[in-house]
Amino acid sequence: MQVVSKFLNRLLGRGRRYDDLSASIEEHIEERTEELIAEGMSPEVAGQSARREFGNVTLLRERSREVWQWQRLESLLADLKHVFRRLGRSPGFAITVVLTLAIGIGANTAVFSVLNSVLLRPLPYAEPQQLVSLHLNAPGAPGLAQFRSELRLSASMYFTFATHNRAFQSVGIWGPGTASITGLAQPEQVNTAQISGGILETLNVPALHGQWLTAADQDAHGLGRVMLSYGYWQRRFGGDPGVVGRTITVDSQSRVIAGVMPRGFKIVNYDFDMLVPMALDPTHQILAGFAYRGIARLRPGVDMAQANADVARLLNVWMDSWTNGPGSDPHWYLNWKIAPALQPLKETVVGSIQTVLWVVMATIGVVMLIACTNVANLLLVRADARQQELAVRSALGAGRWRIARELLVESLTLGLLGGAAGVAVAYGGLRLLTAIGPGELPRLSEISLDGRSIAFTLILSVLSGLFFGAIPVLRYARSRQRLTVPGAARTASVSRERQRGRNLLVVAQVAMALVLLIGAVLMIRTFMAMRNVDPGFSDPASLQIMRLTIPETLVRDSTTAVRMQNSVLDKLAGIPGVSSTGFAASVPMSGAEPAWDEIQIEGKSKDSDNLPMRLYNFVSPGYFHTAGTPFIAGRDFTWTEIYNVRPIGIVSESLARELWGSPSAAIGKHFREFDSSPWHEVVGVVQDVRENGVDQVAPATVYWPSLRGDASAPEKLEAFRSVYFAIRSNRAGTQTFINEMQQAVWSVNANLPVAEISTMQDIYSDSMARTSFTLVMLAIAGSMAFALGILGIYGVISYAVSQRTREIGIRMALGAKKSGLVWMFVRAALVLTCVGTVVGIGAAAALMRLMQTLLFGISPLDPITFAAVPIALVAAAALASYLPARRTAAVDPVDALRAE
Repeated sequence: MQVVSKFLNRLLGRGRRYDDLSASIEEHIEERTEELIAEGMSPEVAGQSARREFGNVTLLRERSREVWQWQRLESLLADLKHVFRRLGRSPGFAITVVLTLAIGIGANTAVFSVLNSVLLRPLPYAEPQQLVSLHLNAPGAPGLAQFRSELRLSASMYFTFATHNRAFQSVGIWGPGTASITGLAQPEQVNTAQISGGILETLNVPALHGQWLTAADQDAHGLGRVMLSYGYWQRRFGGDPGVVGRTITVDSQSRVIAGVMPRGFKIVNYDFDMLVPMALDPTHQILAGFAYRGIARLRPGVDMAQANADVARLLNVWMDSWTNGPGSDPHWYLNWKIAPALQPLKETVVGSIQTVLWVVMATIGVVMLIACTNVANLLLVRADARQQELAVRSALGAGRWRIARELLVESLTLGLLGGAAGVAVAYGGLRLLTAIGPGELPRLSEISLDGRSIAFTLILSVLSGLFFGAIPVLRYARSRQRLTVPGAARTASVSRERQRGRNLLVVAQVAMALVLLIGAVLMIRTFMAMRNVDPGFSDPASLQIMRLTIPETLVRDSTTAVRMQNSVLDKLAGIPGVSSTGFAASVPMSGAEPAWDEIQIEGKSKDSDNLPMRLYNFVSPGYFHTAGTPFIAGRDFTWTEIYNVRPIGIVSESLARELWGSPSAAIGKHFREFDSSPWHEVVGVVQDVRENGVDQVAPATVYWPSLRGDASAPEKLEAFRSVYFAIRSNRAGTQTFINEMQQAVWSVNANLPVAEISTMQDIYSDSMARTSFTLVMLAIAGSMAFALGILGIYGVISYAVSQRTREIGIRMALGAKKSGLVWMFVRAALVLTCVGTVVGIGAAAALMRLMQTLLFGISPLDPITFAAVPIALVAAAALASYLPARRTAAVDPVDALRAE
């Protein structure tokens, strides 16, 4: 602190010391003057003699000041003063440069803030580098990859891993769910995270209020407690700390609130309202039931390879310890070739969005490069205008480093001013990014402008200033030969050498703009290709969706639950404007957890014990008609068949063609799930539905009746209790219609909450949000690059016209036609554009392959795109060059020559 204080006193006290020095000098001179007057000299002669005796006052002052000052700092401050003075005399230039840089730096800072928050910042858990996701691959399970990227864990796997592992400190499984909350206000459905023991211990985030769920809560007959998320605690209970210990009704059962988790806490990337214990009983588990996500915390010193090896060992222990029931072969799962594929938890949270973010960051970075080349061009023009001034300074003794430093100080000042303005642009850009970003963008609540983002802005500002400042420095400060004082400099035509640097920058701008434009057009064509895919449903804007759950604690009997669902359908059908209704266990692109298993075909011997996996759905009569999914062959279910539990089913077109050759041939055929299950007759074949998005293959699907015999115990009835209701109406999406739907549901049972209300159009749009986000960002980047590139061409041609006025006058005096002069400049611009286009096409051909995972239905080397974009760019460049070039027609040769 003493060093800092001494430095500040020395820096800020210079003016006072300079004044004291001047006063001391004057006092000394005055004293000597009085002595000489006393000796008989006149006051005027005495003053002159005293000053002659003292010596050069100015030189003494300068030498004394040199002792107190830092010459480099003083010189730098003087340079800054001159820079601001020059910028003040050229406000148009300064504003143009600062705004150009602000847009480029601000856009980069905004995207970096998202990248930093999502990809770079550690997860908000204790020692997050120890956390892993328990992913399993099953390459030997045919058909599974159509609807799931990996094999989930079963409950028996969890108990095996938790008991016998050597690599983990703790292990847990979890799954998303819903629950009905009653007794607080209107019935509501909340998102729950069902967790096993070990989840909270693995994530290791203390409760904000109360305590964690304990091992006692995992007992089916235990304490019956739950925990609240911070958001739900604030929203429903107003942030009251006294909520701990309070009893609420969850799925018609009394539950005690054990605690509240802190703000921002999620289970991996799942934003829940309530934590509910799974309360699994190990004595009632089988091998199957692959429905859970697993996480674990590595022991100190254990790496990913060792953990994978340990899980591979545990898979054998799992098959040795559990069965699927009497007579089953526990080692049958060897056919699936199950293998561990553990990954850091951060990779699970981020998912595939990192590809999109890096692509966006790269494109915005290219825009920044184009902005810098534009500014460099402006600085070259400015340096050309100052060439005579710089030459005079060089002739007076200014060294190359002195001139280079002044040019760099100016460019760095502009860069820092652009960065300061860019922070404001970044703040607005960040709000835009979070608004238009895909709904599944992870860690959305953590995105902010933090210290790392500000540091990035500072570094980018300095690097930008050095980049665009180095070009004029290298041009005008590296050689004294360039800094001569030409007697007729203003009458000479611009040399090719002086123009070459600006031309190279224009070529670079055009090439980079072309790359971004090709990327943007490819994304536009991808989006159009996706919109042209038939998703398997029609008119989504008129299809209202809502989710309704009837918990077993509210209605225990499966048939009664289905009748209640049927009654809700009848009530909904009576709302004015409703044309049809139905429900299904899941609707396309909703993200609902899929049900799946194999099916056996009557009359076909099993070639192996490893049949392909098929996607399952459970539907009511009328659902396909409501959704607009046409029947290719056969018919729909009827309610009579549902209640009589007739063994029937409907299959997708692709499955019918795979198994029986054609949709019509499938009608009347039989299939079943297990050896103990009855044969089900195929009564209908429906069009394939893109369940996972229009960019994904439609999976082979079996549609079961909403009430059927239990697959493992056919004498028992099974109903799917959490279903999506589909209502076809021209009033879909309106608030009055939604209110009428809720009243219709509550007229059947006042304890049924209505949840996930949206139109099918909303779901469809959300499924394409990632593509839309990438499209918008690339379109913005491409538009900015296009505008900057065209402005660069316009600026170069405009400057060339202004500098070649004398040449134009001479040419016109010698008989040159005005059209020929205009074409001379347009041709020069077209040459630059064509060179940049050739370079850009080569770069785009190499780089677009990196975007292949983002494209759909279009090649990364699409010939239409690679032909249309360069043609459009060349045409725009021709127009941009024609506008300044036509000014040559207004040049009067007499005036031009007289001015010279």
